[in-house]
Amino acid sequence: MANTFSALKRMRMTERRTEINRQRKSRLRRQVRSMRRLLEKKDVQGATAIVPQTFSLIDRAAKWGVIKKNTAARYKSRIHARLAKMAA
Repeated sequence: MANTFSALKRMRMTERRTEINRQRKSRLRRQVRSMRRLLEKKDVQGATAIVPQTFSLIDRAAKWGVIKKNTAARYKSRIHARLAKMAA
């Protein structure tokens, strides 16, 4: 157990940040999952409609450090490739 004021403060801050990061990661997962479901259903219009939201959330997650930059790029690339293949 921490016994200095600064260590106690760091513990409180860590708990808050952990909760925020957990919310952000689950929000990202939920958005990517809904995007993938639309792609599996071959719903081109629905998928095209939520692409900007999904890409925005992926970029923000990378900026926040929830996922790495290359992971974000991979997610976006695969989603875009599947959507382009479906639209063709």
